[in-house]
Amino acid sequence: MTSLPNHIIFFDGVCNLCNSSVNFVIRRDKRNIFHFASLQWPIARQVLKKNYPDGNDFQTILYYENGKVFEKSTAVLRIARQLGYPWKAGYVFMVIPKFIRDSIYMFISRNRYKWFGKRDECMIPSPELKNKFPGSSL
Repeated sequence: MTSLPNHIIFFDGVCNLCNSSVNFVIRRDKRNIFHFASLQWPIARQVLKKNYPDGNDFQTILYYENGKVFEKSTAVLRIARQLGYPWKAGYVFMVIPKFIRDSIYMFISRNRYKWFGKRDECMIPSPELKNKFPGSSL
């Protein structure tokens, strides 16, 4: 596997909420640090197999930051911290115990298809954004 970018957001490529979240981050990534990969792509299995050897049915966003993988509310808050103000201020919610943050996160995650819908196939990046999606051509 080639060298990985330091900030990769792994998302459910068929989830409308997840795709909207990716677009939200792209528009606010002023430092141009984030890269994105669908959980359905082979690169996700390659990168995540160490932390999730049995899984490919993820109910969470996963954030790969400098060699570590974060999930659920921790991933969201660590991503927000990188976006600058006002989004960076959301990192203050890390003081809330993880089990509470993750319970809220999982409630939304379990209902995301019902509330926001689902696509028939993974998001395909535009030519302008192709470099932000490592592994999209794997």
